[in-house]
Amino acid sequence: MKLRNIAIIAHVDHGKTTLVDQMLKQSGTFRENQQVAERAMDSNDLERERGITILAKCTSILHGDIRINIVDTPGHADFGGEVERILSMVDGVVLLVDAAEGPLPQTKFVLGKALSIGLKPMVIVNKIDRSDARPSEVHNEIFDLFSALDATEEQLDFPTLFASGRNGWAINNIGDETKDLTPLFDLIERHVSPPKVDANAPFTMLATILEANPYLGRLLTGRIQTGTLRVNMPIKGMSRDGSVIEQGRVTKILAFRGLERLSVDEAGAGDIVAVAGLSKSTVADTLTDIAVTTPIIARPIDPPTIAMTFAVNDSPLAGTEGDKVTSRVIRDRLMREVEGNVAIRVTESQEKDAFEVAGRGELQLGILIETMRREGFELSISRPRVLFKTDERGQRLEPIEEVVIDVDEPYSGTVVNKMAERKAEMVDMRPSGGGKVRLTFHAPSRGLIGYFSEFLSDTRGTGLMNRLFHGYAPYKGPIAARRTGVLISNGAGEAVAYAMWKLEDRGPMLVVPGTKVYEGMIIGEHAKSNDLDVNVLEGKKLTNMRASGKDEAVRLTPPLLMTLEKAIAYIADDELVEVTPKSIRLRKRYLDPNMRKRMSRQAEA
Repeated sequence: MKLRNIAIIAHVDHGKTTLVDQMLKQSGTFRENQQVAERAMDSNDLERERGITILAKCTSILHGDIRINIVDTPGHADFGGEVERILSMVDGVVLLVDAAEGPLPQTKFVLGKALSIGLKPMVIVNKIDRSDARPSEVHNEIFDLFSALDATEEQLDFPTLFASGRNGWAINNIGDETKDLTPLFDLIERHVSPPKVDANAPFTMLATILEANPYLGRLLTGRIQTGTLRVNMPIKGMSRDGSVIEQGRVTKILAFRGLERLSVDEAGAGDIVAVAGLSKSTVADTLTDIAVTTPIIARPIDPPTIAMTFAVNDSPLAGTEGDKVTSRVIRDRLMREVEGNVAIRVTESQEKDAFEVAGRGELQLGILIETMRREGFELSISRPRVLFKTDERGQRLEPIEEVVIDVDEPYSGTVVNKMAERKAEMVDMRPSGGGKVRLTFHAPSRGLIGYFSEFLSDTRGTGLMNRLFHGYAPYKGPIAARRTGVLISNGAGEAVAYAMWKLEDRGPMLVVPGTKVYEGMIIGEHAKSNDLDVNVLEGKKLTNMRASGKDEAVRLTPPLLMTLEKAIAYIADDELVEVTPKSIRLRKRYLDPNMRKRMSRQAEA
């Protein structure tokens, strides 16, 4: 059987998973009448809800006498760690670019990684049936991007197809008849070389994806580099430095066949398989025959740039909504996450019962919190902070991101001003057609924390913002934080509509009547810059005197309801987000008002 291993890489929302769906359908993986979920590769709940790919996944299709192993990769920069590992498993990549949006920061990131490994990408200009598609211009922009990323002559000579992934067709030239994806299958067969492997050498494989299976234990997925793997064969796991982690026997080999994984007795060099039988080896470790002594070199992963503190929930309502509340359970769960997710780092914090979790961005850490919350955990989360570095001269360096913003022309001035306040430097500004402007900035990561929701308000929901880690640069100086104070509950109980109505002129509320509140919990936003302790528990005093007018029904302005991402971005340094399976609450770090005053005086001193 001939083999081809490919990864599909692209910016978020350019149609990777939808294209894989169509490839599975047209290769006969599904029966004609089989009901298949849309975006079949996005298997977990969060991926389906948000319409994004978070975890890289493998599948395989048959085209004639060729088996094509396909890896669907995430498009968000926060999950770049997944993409970097996956590229070491494949021999070719399909770069997908939206025919209207053109190459965006993540396109540049994933393409740069593929070119540096020496892969020769194939390009698909996708969604050419969009009303605002500009395929020829986008094709030129892709060529410019290749040359800007120092592609070799061979890589610059990339083949291009024009396609509509959703409608399941690809063509070689604009104007050709649209039928199906045969041109893509033929191109993969011609352009991607078969795996360059030695079938006669002893077995070796680099583990690139880890998952825990309730029946089989740890499953390590990777591409077999050399030799043949058989069930019951003795193997060992080696770390990057060549030290032996463990020895064991292969209990199960799972090969990817369509969307299913089938148990096979043996697998040969070049194939992508999942292996069960080892209990300690993890991502970036080498699985080998007992006789082998040198590990496969794993590519280093970009370091984390942002950190948050995950602590035990110590609010008065702790333990009422979740069942996993102790620091030991939280620690075990975070350590499990680190095993399979190379882009996350966990360290014990100096505070008691707290852990510092560092990752690539707010989205990645937000997804981890949301996943833990759904598993029944209660946590208190601190404001994200960036991780600084010092260079050899002792100068303080901070992470800088490249931010590409597409916005309607009338809003461009507001966006430029807001970005300037956040110490961003504009590096490019050009019209992108249809009355839109594309602005490119280099901005400090800490200035972008919490900006996205404000950006959406400023552009009336029409703006598009894309971010990508650019590098480290000297510290840019202080950046103004949130300008408003908060309204803090001064007692415990349930919020009363009448009391909230009386407080409406103080600022918008963050809770609804009947919400359980406690002393030190944030229940609203103060219209001024200082914090204010208020009473939301006081009902209307009733007397036996008859009023001349009928009692008015209390009409409240709708509250600002916080999502997890909004809450994390909203809080100040002296505040926390209390996350439980049912609620997201904002609170002060110190609930007692006297303690808060004492701590703020200490901070000023």
